[in-house]
Amino acid sequence: MEYNSTTIEKKWQDYWAQNGSFEPSEDFKKEKKYILSMFPFPSGRLHMGHVRNYSISDAFARYYRQQNFNVLHPIGFDSFGMPAENAAIKNGSHPKGWTYDNIDYMKKEFVSLGFSFSKERELATSDELYTKFEQGFIIDMYEKGLLYREKGLLNWCPHDQTVLANEQVVDGCCWRCDTPIVKKDMNQYYFKITQYADELLDDLKKIEGGWPKQVLTMQENWIGKSNGLEFDLFFDATSKEKLNNTFESFDVFTTRPDTIYGVSYTALAPEHAIVTYMIDNKLLSDAVIANITKMKNTSSIDRQKEKAGISLGLDVIHPLTGKKVPVWIANFVLMDYGSGAVMAVPAHDDRDFDFAKKYDLPINAVIKPYEGELSSECAFTEVGELFNSGEFDGLNSKKSQYNIIKYFEENKLGQKTTNYKLKDWGVSRQRYWGAPIPFIHCEDCGLVMEKKENLPIALPADVEITGEGNPLDNHPTWKHCKCSECGKDALRETDTMDTFVESSWYFLRFCASPQNWEKEAFSPQQLKYWMGVDHYIGGIEHAILHLLYARFFTKVFRDLGYLDFDEPFDKLLTQGMVLKDGAKMSKSKGNTVDPDAIIEKYGADTARLFILFAAPPTQELEWNDNAVEGAYKFIKRFFDRSSNIVKTDTKPIIDHATLSKDEKYARKKVYEALVRANDVYNEKYTFNTLIAGTMEAMNALNAQSNSDVWSEGYWILSSIMEPVIPHICWDISSEYFSLNNLNPQAVIDEVFVEDSITLGVSINGKRRTEIEVAVDASNEDIIASAKEAASKWLEGMSIVKEIVVPKKLVNIVVKG
Repeated sequence: MEYNSTTIEKKWQDYWAQNGSFEPSEDFKKEKKYILSMFPFPSGRLHMGHVRNYSISDAFARYYRQQNFNVLHPIGFDSFGMPAENAAIKNGSHPKGWTYDNIDYMKKEFVSLGFSFSKERELATSDELYTKFEQGFIIDMYEKGLLYREKGLLNWCPHDQTVLANEQVVDGCCWRCDTPIVKKDMNQYYFKITQYADELLDDLKKIEGGWPKQVLTMQENWIGKSNGLEFDLFFDATSKEKLNNTFESFDVFTTRPDTIYGVSYTALAPEHAIVTYMIDNKLLSDAVIANITKMKNTSSIDRQKEKAGISLGLDVIHPLTGKKVPVWIANFVLMDYGSGAVMAVPAHDDRDFDFAKKYDLPINAVIKPYEGELSSECAFTEVGELFNSGEFDGLNSKKSQYNIIKYFEENKLGQKTTNYKLKDWGVSRQRYWGAPIPFIHCEDCGLVMEKKENLPIALPADVEITGEGNPLDNHPTWKHCKCSECGKDALRETDTMDTFVESSWYFLRFCASPQNWEKEAFSPQQLKYWMGVDHYIGGIEHAILHLLYARFFTKVFRDLGYLDFDEPFDKLLTQGMVLKDGAKMSKSKGNTVDPDAIIEKYGADTARLFILFAAPPTQELEWNDNAVEGAYKFIKRFFDRSSNIVKTDTKPIIDHATLSKDEKYARKKVYEALVRANDVYNEKYTFNTLIAGTMEAMNALNAQSNSDVWSEGYWILSSIMEPVIPHICWDISSEYFSLNNLNPQAVIDEVFVEDSITLGVSINGKRRTEIEVAVDASNEDIIASAKEAASKWLEGMSIVKEIVVPKKLVNIVVKG
């Protein structure tokens, strides 16, 4: 029979669909595995990054089914979001139609690749049922005090016309469209993620070993916990007068209290309340105000590139020396960290030093090295000895921090404080295609929640999407409603939720029985059985955004009484990107590879084999057309050689002792591949080594002709390769083994017992040849064999010594 991928793959895809082969059992007595991939945005077509992600998760799911685990391997679509709305604007379509058409197409692609997803638990986050449950959670969070609304200076994307959370600003630009963000003052809903900052940080220890260290470090850095000193800097009398006696002081935070005597200026963020007051009250010139406005509209990343400042003509009093300290605006000071004000110590901070040099500000050294001299050309940032520091002179700078904080506290000048880089998560988005926030604005009652019995608050279908303003704001009727408390005319909230809200709990939604899918978001029994996720697979780019938010939601849901665990994902595998010509595949670069074209030419098994063989899953993978061809040739050879199998319903019983050398070697390579496969799924995840082991075993099988060894070899190899190339393995297993080999495979230790060993033979320490001897050969027999093999090097020589190093080599010492 000729290998025909189209016929074989269609046959088994139909079989799996008709038999519900991949639906998890409701038998909760079985040991479970929950295998999950980060689900896709329905952009229209799968790309090879998707294929890699889902091939990895599918291999895990199929392997554990073979091992008799009850496997939950679901899929969904992260289907709300700005790309759908932007596509609608571009194409004159409706976001819902565009989204669900794409979902239908991508589901067909999933089938064509043989991915073993549960069909009964499939979802899209834009489904009204999903929105209903989510809006209920939002109401619960509001009642718990974990959601609030207030006005603030927010990240605004001019291109996507919406607010972004801090985590969605990458290098000063929108995470989706790369447009530089600007700051905008407006109302926003916030989740109190900062309330969980310590727990999010401390619980990283619970997932050590299961998560990549890099991801743990990224989350730790993003939370950004730091301890230090917080104190007030009071204005002098003249400055207070300039400020119309509106402000007496402002507070600063420092992690370096040991440098307190070296403060030579202090700096405010351009968004600081004092700066805003001075602008609003015309206390600054128009030119200065224009410079401040320009600074405020510069992205945070660009602010860090070149230091820029503006003197405010104000002074504060140093809390210890009583000397005047000038107040500046500095572009590197951000409102997102601390109070938006810093004390500046140029002598001991590189950033402060550069700023002081640029504006000719004093540089007051207060720490000196224990060895060597201070340089006037750079800041000294190492640990040293305090000087010019009053009563703290002579102390070690690191150790003095405790003493200085204690002094501030005893004299009521300040206090020890912990700060976090993490800020509350802003979740309002001024776009149409998202889950409506279930709140109502009433003139009499203020902000009130919608009643749960009225959920879901669904999006109106009849909207005009132009890209100008929020379509929900412009809708003539949708936003008009009755107050849920007093019944008077009121307005619905027209902001929709950040799409990361949907992806923060979808893994819990899959823990709902299909029988109760419409009645409950998830069930306690299902959660108790399936969670946590045993293997979670996705890109490193989600290390902060999605993963941090998912951890936060899990802890919130625990506190709301929905579940009883702290962390959602036991093991995390972050797969590398798929590259072509050294760059990440993207339409803009014109270097994408269409999975459909690969499937049409070579078959889905070839696409899966290549993507898992080309590189370990955590490393970047470079697309290689020749390697794809090579994967196809291996599969065809694997299929063709199956004709050597003798049909059997049970694995052949073989008397290993009676086999020839080649037959024994072939069995050994087969079982080595089996051992390697078990290691891959349980420890290493290096699918390329599993596939390489199978290829080595195939070569060894081909070098012998024992039909029982062939049949046993294929019984095992088609079993361990089924997670990688399932269609052909099911076909071979059905044809020759009645599918009885797709179950746990036991390792037979006897195949690894060697009858003989190979020893190197050296003359005067130089390797000349090698010999094969029986494992239990005596030293005399070994030496005799070595002399025979090395006879030409021994001619005319006198043997001085004969040394046998067990299981390694024989060394014969001679002289001429």
